[in-house]
Amino acid sequence: MRLKISHKTIYTYDKPVHYALLQLRLTPRNAVGQRVISWESHLTGGDRQVTFDDQFRNRVDLIMMQDTDRLEIHSVGEVEVEDRAGVVGPGEAMTPLWLFLRKTAMTTPGSHVRKLARQVESAFAENQLSGAHALAEAVAAAVEYRTGTTTAMTTAEESVASGQGVCQDHAHIMIAAARHLGIPARYVSGYLMMDEVPEQEAGHAWAELMIDGLGWVGFDVSNAVCPDDRYVRVAVGRDYADAAPVHGLRQGDASEELCVSLQVQQ
Repeated sequence: MRLKISHKTIYTYDKPVHYALLQLRLTPRNAVGQRVISWESHLTGGDRQVTFDDQFRNRVDLIMMQDTDRLEIHSVGEVEVEDRAGVVGPGEAMTPLWLFLRKTAMTTPGSHVRKLARQVESAFAENQLSGAHALAEAVAAAVEYRTGTTTAMTTAEESVASGQGVCQDHAHIMIAAARHLGIPARYVSGYLMMDEVPEQEAGHAWAELMIDGLGWVGFDVSNAVCPDDRYVRVAVGRDYADAAPVHGLRQGDASEELCVSLQVQQ
C-alpha cells in the first residue's frame, strides 16, 4: 500500500526564544517491507544545521532556533509499505541486542509490571511468539486506552498502576515486561493510517520484540494487531526518549504551546 503523509508541528512561545537546539526524527526509514518514495521537511523559524544517522540508524535533523517566537515543521511524503504481519527480521542496526535488554527510566519494571510478566512467563517458555501475543493481550487488559491521562514522561510502572494510558504507555509496558523476561525489546515511533480518521493529533507508537527464528516483530497493543501495511516506521530506540519526533533544549523561561496536525491517507 502506498501512503501519503502530511505532518505539521507548530511551536509558539509567549516571548522570543533566545536559543534552542532540537533533534527531529521525522523521516521514515527504508527497511524490510517499507520503501520511502519521497520525503521532505520544511522549516519556518529554525535553521537545519546538520543531518545524520544516529546509533539506531534513525535519520536526525539538528535544528537551531534563535530569537524567534514560532517554529513550524511541515513534513510531507509518500511511503510504500508491505504487510508482513509485523515481522521486520534481524535488521541492520549498529547497536548490540543486549542494549535492548537494559532498563531505562521509562521502562524500569516495578511490582505491577513484574506481575504482568509473571502472567505470561510460562507462555514465553513454550513459544516466544505465542508468549509475546499473550503479553500484548495482558497489557491491553490491564491498561485501558484513554487519552489525556498520561504525559510523555509517564513510566511503564506508573501507567500500569493507574490502569490508563495511550499507545506510548502500552509500548513502554510491553517493552519493560519483555525485558524483565529476558527478551530484547525496543520502542517504535511512526504513523498509522486510521479508518475514518483523516485528521490526527499525534503520531503512533508500538513495540518490537526479538523473537527466535523471526527477528524483530512488532506488536501494537493499543489496536490489538501486529503492524501491517497501514503502519509507517520512522524511528526506533530503547524508549520514547530515543525515538521522539522532536527532542531538544532551549534557553529562557518562555511558555510553550504545541499544535500538531497529521494526515495519513492511501
